[in-house]
Amino acid sequence: MPLRGRAVTAAHPTGTRNPDVLNLAPPDWLQPGNDAAVAFAADTGAFISATDFWSAVAALRVRLTGQGEVVNLCESRLRFVQLFAAALLRRRTTLLPASHAPQAIAELIGAYPGCVTLGDAQTAAVATEDVFPTAEPPPDFVAAIGHTSGSTGRPAAYAKAWGGFCATTALNAEAIRATLPESTASQRPWIVATVPPQHMYGLEMTVLLPLLAGFGIHGGRPLMPADVAAALGQVPPPRVLVSTPVHLRTLVESGVTFPDVAVVVSATAPLSQRLAQQLEQHMHASLLEMFGSTETCVVATRRTAQQARWHTYPGIELEPIESGTLVRAPWLPREQLLHDIVELHDDRSFTVIGRHGDLVEIAGKRASLADLTRRLGGLPGVEDAVVFQAPAGREGEIRRCAALVVAPGHSAREIARRFREQVDAAFVPRPLVVVPSLPRNELGKLPLNQLLRLLAEARSR
Repeated sequence: MPLRGRAVTAAHPTGTRNPDVLNLAPPDWLQPGNDAAVAFAADTGAFISATDFWSAVAALRVRLTGQGEVVNLCESRLRFVQLFAAALLRRRTTLLPASHAPQAIAELIGAYPGCVTLGDAQTAAVATEDVFPTAEPPPDFVAAIGHTSGSTGRPAAYAKAWGGFCATTALNAEAIRATLPESTASQRPWIVATVPPQHMYGLEMTVLLPLLAGFGIHGGRPLMPADVAAALGQVPPPRVLVSTPVHLRTLVESGVTFPDVAVVVSATAPLSQRLAQQLEQHMHASLLEMFGSTETCVVATRRTAQQARWHTYPGIELEPIESGTLVRAPWLPREQLLHDIVELHDDRSFTVIGRHGDLVEIAGKRASLADLTRRLGGLPGVEDAVVFQAPAGREGEIRRCAALVVAPGHSAREIARRFREQVDAAFVPRPLVVVPSLPRNELGKLPLNQLLRLLAEARSR
C-alpha cells in the first residue's frame, strides 16, 4: 500500500514481491504534520497527516471483524480510502457496485452472502495508537471485485488482484507524471476528482495513486463548477483534475475561473478533440485521456488535443477479432474481451473504430451509433443526446434508431429536420424524444435499461 512514494515499476509487471516497494511501513514522504508538503490528504479545508490517516486505518482494521467481502459506500473519498486500506490489511475483498441505486446495492448484497455494507456513518474514525502494519497483501489477493455499469447489458463481475493493481498503478502514475510541466515533474501531484471511488476509474485514479504512488488526494467529491474551483484551491500545485467528458464540458461552459491545473485526466467516454482543446485553453492544463475498462483497468492513453490515436502501456497486447478486441497483459489472469473495434498501427498505437453492436444496418445502409450520437449532439441548441437501438416490437420488425435529446426550447420535429440534413433519412431516429435530462450515472454513462425506461415513459405520454 503506501510504499516509499512509488509503486511497482514496469520492470515488475506481474506485481511480484519487491521489498523496497511492497512495504506497508509508512514511506519516507509520509511524516506527521499539518503541512501540505508532508500531508497525505486534504479534507474540509485542513490537511490530514500520514500519522492521522494510518491511525484511522488501524482503528477501522480493529473494528472490521468477520470474513465476508466489504461493500464500501463511503461518500467521503478520504473515508473510502481509509476503509479500503483497512479491508486490505484484513484480507477482505472490496466490492464495487455498478451504481449507488438501491436496487443495484441490494442485488450486490444478495450475490455475496456474508458481505458487510459500510458507509460514512459506520466508519467515523476513532483515534488509536500509531500502529502501522508491516505485511503487504500477496500479489494474488483479490483486492476488489468491480462490476460493469450495465451500459451494454447486465452488469458482470471482474476480480482484480493486488499485484495487478500495483502494476497498473505504476503505469498510470508514470503517464500522469510524464504529462506534468517539467518544472513540477519532481513534485508530488495532488488529485481533485469529480468521479466516485466506487467505480474502477475512480478507484484507480483516486485511491490507488495515493496509496501506491505518492499522490496527494482531496477528500471530497466536488460537482458544481464553483465547488471544483474551491477544491482545487485547497490543494497545492501541481494539481491533477480527474473527471469525465460530460462533467468537463460543464466546467468549460460555466465560465468559472479555476486555479492553475497541471493535468486534466478524462475517461469513461470518448472526448472530442474540440473539447480537449477548449479544456487546455480554459484551464491552462494538459489533457490526458485514458482508455480502459472494469475488465482491464487502464491500458492506453492519448493527448487528445493533439492526437487521435491511443498509445498502449508497455506489456499490453491487443488482438482485433470480429466481436471486439482481446486484451492481454502480464498482470491479467487471462485475456479479456473488450467490445471496442480497433485498428492497430505499426507504432503500437491504435484507433477506435467503434463498438461491437454499435454498427446498425437499415435498408442495406450502415452507420455507427457513436457517430450518429456525435452528430446529433453537435447540432445548435442540443445540450446532450444519445442515439441507440430499441428492441424490436415484434418478430421480423426492423430495429430503427431511437434518440433522446436534451434541447431546451427546441421541438423534436425541428431537431429531426436539421439532423436529416446531416445523415441519411434511414438513420433519422424514430422516435426522437426531447427530454429534460439523460439518465447518466456517476461516471456519465447511460445504462441501456435506463434509456429504455425513459423511452417507454415518453411513448406512453
